[in-house]
Amino acid sequence: MAAADVYMAYEDYSIFSNLSDDDLIQLAIERSLVDLFRPSSVSSRRTTQGSSSTLPEGSQWVPSEGENVPTFQQVQGHFRAQRQAASHTQNIGAALPQTEHFSSGSQNEKVPLHDYAGEKVAMRSWGKRNGLFEVRLRPTDMPALNSAIWSNDVKRLLEIVQNGPEILSKPDKEGWIPLHEAAHYGYEECLRVLIRASPQLINKRTDMSCTPLIVAVDYENQSCVKCLLAAGAGPNIPNDLGETPLYRACENDTEEIVELLLKAGAKVSQASLEGVTPLHEAVHKNNLGMCKLLLEAGANISAKNNYGIEPLFAAAQGGGTEVLNLLVEHGANINSEANDGATALYEASKNGHEEVVKLLLSLRADLNKTTEAGLTPLHVASKNGHDRIVSLLIPHTDRAVVRRSYISPLHLAAEYDKEETLEILIEAGFDVNTLLRPDLSQKYDDRCCTALHFTVRNSNIDTASMLLEAGADPNVDAFNPLLVAVRHGNAQMVALLLEYGANVNACMPTHPTTFPGAFLFCLTHTAMFKFLLDNGCDAKACFSCVHGNNPHPPIKRRNRTRDGLLDLDDSPDEAPHSTAAQFCDMLADPLHSYWTGPIIDRLLDYTGPVKLCSRITELLESNKDWVHIKEKSKPSLCLMHLCRLRIRQQVAHQRLKRMSTLPLPRLLIEYLFYDRGQSSEVFSSYLD
Repeated sequence: MAAADVYMAYEDYSIFSNLSDDDLIQLAIERSLVDLFRPSSVSSRRTTQGSSSTLPEGSQWVPSEGENVPTFQQVQGHFRAQRQAASHTQNIGAALPQTEHFSSGSQNEKVPLHDYAGEKVAMRSWGKRNGLFEVRLRPTDMPALNSAIWSNDVKRLLEIVQNGPEILSKPDKEGWIPLHEAAHYGYEECLRVLIRASPQLINKRTDMSCTPLIVAVDYENQSCVKCLLAAGAGPNIPNDLGETPLYRACENDTEEIVELLLKAGAKVSQASLEGVTPLHEAVHKNNLGMCKLLLEAGANISAKNNYGIEPLFAAAQGGGTEVLNLLVEHGANINSEANDGATALYEASKNGHEEVVKLLLSLRADLNKTTEAGLTPLHVASKNGHDRIVSLLIPHTDRAVVRRSYISPLHLAAEYDKEETLEILIEAGFDVNTLLRPDLSQKYDDRCCTALHFTVRNSNIDTASMLLEAGADPNVDAFNPLLVAVRHGNAQMVALLLEYGANVNACMPTHPTTFPGAFLFCLTHTAMFKFLLDNGCDAKACFSCVHGNNPHPPIKRRNRTRDGLLDLDDSPDEAPHSTAAQFCDMLADPLHSYWTGPIIDRLLDYTGPVKLCSRITELLESNKDWVHIKEKSKPSLCLMHLCRLRIRQQVAHQRLKRMSTLPLPRLLIEYLFYDRGQSSEVFSSYLD
C-alpha cells in the first residue's frame, strides 16, 4: 500500500494541531513549492490528497489576467481571521471559503518573493482545493518553454517548438521533460503540440522511471491519459517501484482511468516490486466498480504480495463486504493464509468488521486456523475488545485448539483491560486459571502466567473481582499478584487479594529473600506495612539472620532494578549469591536506614522475644532515639502482649475480616489489631 494510505490510518493524530497560523500558511507555501519543483519524494506519487497547487488557468479561484495578487501578509491575515471564526478545525485551510480571492488593494504593491532551494518564486494566487488550503506560486526565472506550458499558452508554445524542437528532449534535474510538465498540469492542447513535435519522447522516463502517462495518471488528468494512449504511450511501463499506470490508477481510486488503461491493453495482473497487483489496490480502496473491471479483464484473484496477502484478505482487512462477496463469487479462497498464518477471518476479527465476520462464518470459513503464534480469530477479537464478534466466534471455536495454544483469550482480554470481553469469556466457561505459555510468560518482568495477574498489573479492581469470584487462584503465578499490588501501593487490590486467600508470605522468585517478599516494596509505606502484618505476614522471619551476632560481610554498592529493588548480583559479570537476601541487609541500604528504628519497633510488636543480629543492633545504636527499641526484643514482655501474640498465632490462618467478627469485646478486638482503627484507616474503609 502507498505511504499515504499508511498515514491516513492514523489521521486522528493530527500533526498540525500545535502549529500557529503563521506556521500553517508557511506550510501551505512550502507544499506548493514542493509540488512546483517536484522533489524526488513526490515525482512519482502525490503524498497528500489535493496537495497540487498548480490548477489549470481559468479555475474559479485563480485571478484573471491583470488582477492584483494578494501579498503573503494579506493572505496570512485573512486566513487568521477566518480560522478564528471557525473553531476546532483540523484541516490546514478548513476555515477558508471554497472559492475566494481578493486583490491586494494597491496596483503598485509588490508581490513578495520567497526562496526555495535556491529558486526564487512569487505568490500568484491562493485558495482551497479538496479541503486543503493552497498557495499557487510561479518561479521568477522560469525558462520560456516551461513558462508557456505552466500558463497553458498554446500559441507561444508552438512558436518555441518551431524555433528549436531539440529543447523538448532536454530533461531538468529530476529527469522531467516538457511532456511530463504538460501531463502534470493536465493541459491537453499543450500535450498534443509536444507529442506532434517529438513523438519519439512519448515514453521518456524520469529519474524515478515515470513516463508521461504515469504522471498524467498520478494527477488524475483523464484527458491527458486518453491523449497519450491514443498517441501510442506504453500502458505497461512501470516506474522504479514496479508500479504500472494501471496500478497507480487503482491506487488513486480513479475508475474511469482504469477503464481507459484496460481498453488500451494494460496488463491486469502485473505486480509491483512488493508483489501488489492492481486488484489488491482496488480492493484496498473498496471500489466495487474497479474490482469488477479488473476481474472481467482476467485479474488473478489468488495473487499474493510479498507478505502472502491475497485480495480477499485485503477486503476482509478493510471491511469491504460487497467486494469480498464479489471475490468469493469469482472463486477466491476464503481460508487463504498470509505468511504469518493469519486468515481473512482473523483479520476481520482483529479490525472489528462484524458484517465481514458474519459473512465469512456463513461461508464456513475455518475459524480454528491459527497463526504462527498459535492465535485464533477469537484470541485477536478478545485482545481488541470486539465484544459482538467474540460472542459470534465463541460457539464455533474449538476449545481444544485454544488449550493447545497455551494462550487463553482471557489472558489477552485481561492484559488489554477489556472488561466486558472478559465477562463474556468467563460466562462462556473459559478456565480462569489457565497458565500462559512459559516462553511468553518470560517476556514479562513479573513472569505473568494468569489472567488475574494481568488485571492486578492494570490495577483494575472490577476485573480482578470478576476473576476471583469466578474461581481464580491468587497463588498460581510464580510471581504472586499480591506482590504486584503491594509494589503499586494499591491498598484496595491488596485487601481484595488477601480476602480471597492470597499468600501474604509469598517470596519473589527473581529476588530470593529469607523474609516475606512483600516487605521489599513497603518498608516506607507505614499503612501497607502494618496491614500485611495484621494479615499474618511473618514478622519473625525478618530476624532470622544467617550471621547472627557474628560480624557481617561488608555491603557492596548495588544497582537498582526497574522494580526499585537492590540487584542481588554483585555485578553483571559475577555469579549470583548462593544465599537469599537478609532483612538486615535491606535495612542497611541508605534508602531504608532512616526508617530502621520504626520498622524494627513495628516488627517487634508482632513477635515474641527475638535475638537481634549484630547488624540490626549496630543500626539501632547508631541513633540515640532508637536505643530503647532493643529492650522490646528481650524476654520481658507483659502478659497481655504475650496473650495477644498467642491468640493471633492460633487464628493466623484466618483473615482480618473474619477475626473482627470474633465474639469478643470491642476493646479486645482493637487490641488484637494493634489499634487498627487509628493506624490502618485506608484498609478498614474497604473491609468494613
